[in-house]
Order: sequence, then C-alpha cells, then structure tokens
Amino acid sequence: MKLRLTFLSIAHAAVDLACAALFFGFLSRGDGAWTVMVLYNAFAFLMQLPLGILADKLDRNMLFAGVGCALVAAAFLFVKVPVAAAVIAGLGNGAFHVGGGIEVMNRSGGKAGPLGVFVSPGAIGLYFGKVCGGVFRTWLTPLLPILVAVIGAEIALAGCSGAEIVPNAEFSVKTKRGGGICLALLFLVVVLRSFMGVSAFDTGDAFARLPYELVGFVPVLCLALGKAAGGFVSDLIGARLTGVISLAACALLLFFPVHPAATLAALFLFNMTMPITLHASAKLLPGAKGMSFGLLTAALFVGVTPYFLALPFELTPAVSGALALASLALLLFGLGRERV
Repeated sequence: MKLRLTFLSIAHAAVDLACAALFFGFLSRGDGAWTVMVLYNAFAFLMQLPLGILADKLDRNMLFAGVGCALVAAAFLFVKVPVAAAVIAGLGNGAFHVGGGIEVMNRSGGKAGPLGVFVSPGAIGLYFGKVCGGVFRTWLTPLLPILVAVIGAEIALAGCSGAEIVPNAEFSVKTKRGGGICLALLFLVVVLRSFMGVSAFDTGDAFARLPYELVGFVPVLCLALGKAAGGFVSDLIGARLTGVISLAACALLLFFPVHPAATLAALFLFNMTMPITLHASAKLLPGAKGMSFGLLTAALFVGVTPYFLALPFELTPAVSGALALASLALLLFGLGRERV
C-alpha cells in the first residue's frame, strides 16, 4: 500500500503540474482565455461525478487513472485548438483523480490518512505548473507530456500486474437513513472551503523579503500540509474532534488576523477537513466511492463559481471567521454519528 500510495501521490503532483503548465503556458493567451479556463475547470471537476460512477462500475481503477494521464499528455497535441485542449486535459485530470482516489480508498483499511496524502500534492503541482508555464514554450515543451504519459503507462501496468487487486464494491447508491442529508451537508462544507480558499487567506507582505516564488509557495505548502495532516489526526482522535479543533481555531485566527503568519496557520487548519469530508462521504456511499469522490470535487467547482462570474463581495475578517464556524456546524451535522 505504501509504495502504491507514494507513486499515486507523486503522479497527482505531476498531473496537476502538467495541466497548470498547459493552461498558463499555452491556453491562457488570447481573448478566449476566460472561456477556456471555465471549460477546463468544468471538465476537471464537474465531470468527476459521472466519471466516478463509470469508474465504480468498471472496477479498473489503476487503468482508469492511467488513461487519465494519457489524456492529459494528449491535450498538448491540441494547443492550437485551446477549447479542445482544455476539454481533453480536464477529462484526463478528472479521470486520474477518480481512479487514483478509489484505489487509495480501497486500500486504506478504512483510514483517512492515506486519502490526505493522496490529495495533498495536487496544490504543489498546480503551483509549480503555473510557475513553469511562463518558460514552458521553450525546450521544456515536450518533457511534461512525455513524463505524464510514462507515469500513466506505469499506473496502467501496475493495475494489470500480479499485485493483489482490491476490487470495488458492487455498485450501489443506497445509503443509511439520513445519509442523503449528510452528503448534502458535506457538499456544502466543500463549497465553503472552495469559496474561501480563493481570497479569505491573504497573508499580506509578511514574506516580502523572500523571492517571489517562495512568497507564493509558503501558503501552498501550508494548504498541502493541512490536507495531509487532517487525515492522520482524524484517524488518531476522530473526525468530529478534529473538525472542532481545526475549524474553531481557524475561525479564531480569521476573526483576529494579528499577523499574516496567523492567517497561514488558519489556512493549514482550514484544509485539515479535506480528507475528513472525502472519507466521510465514501463511508456514506460504500458502494459508490468514485461517485462520492466526484460529488465533492463538483462542490469545489460550485465554490469558485462566484469568482468566475466576477460577483462583487468582500471577505472581511468577521465574514471569514463566521464562514469557518458555519463550516464547522455543517461538518458536525454532516458527519452524523461518526465516532469521536
């Protein structure tokens, strides 16, 4: 499990890096950049719901993830047709996430820690993909798609190797009584997390003396470490208690942002709930783990929709802190009778 988790986590960073480099290196130029961005995100996040259902039914998770890598690599062949490149890359990104996510959940032994490890490198990959996008149109051009294609082939071959296969449960959307309400509440938790993640954690100029790349990387690292830590802490002390500690402390830091470093701590704490919501939704839909994964990634897209539409709003410290407490309330009810 550890070797496969490590490989899939590295692949996650590589896939997101390639997608970000594709967008910022090629697709973000020109009058249609906004349309291309929305299209990519719609196919990368919203489409994970139907892709998750398909992956649940096919029961070939590693192959599914490998095909996703191949699609991301193939998207680079369509840079002259930005809409096509965005759609292909988005589908590939979504397929990789769903296939890899189900595989990790199937092998996690009911723990949330491995899921946190798998999802956390994505933010780092996105950051470095954006950084290298500016120089990606040089001799580096062929390297990332080749790398992602090779990784995809390795993932697909690993799924067909002699390693013990952990099959998906028989597909079913049945859940326990009240499970649908819990899923809806967890969906709203992720919507709020996505919405706040864009602008609620402004660290100001606390790191102004650092090189530009590091100034931006520090918040990304806090975000990734928070996701990774949340699953392990949840396994140790329970999901409900982890949610109470992390989100209550986060709200306090957002209410009183005495220093940008405190906002970074809030960012870390806020993202600790990421593996908790994914793990809880999978437990509510044990016969449709891919569907549960896709449902919450669709929530990520819903959360950033106000930014896509350029709606006017301001997340003041009071509003940010209140939304963190709202997230806590939604999470606690969404977890239902989850053991503390």
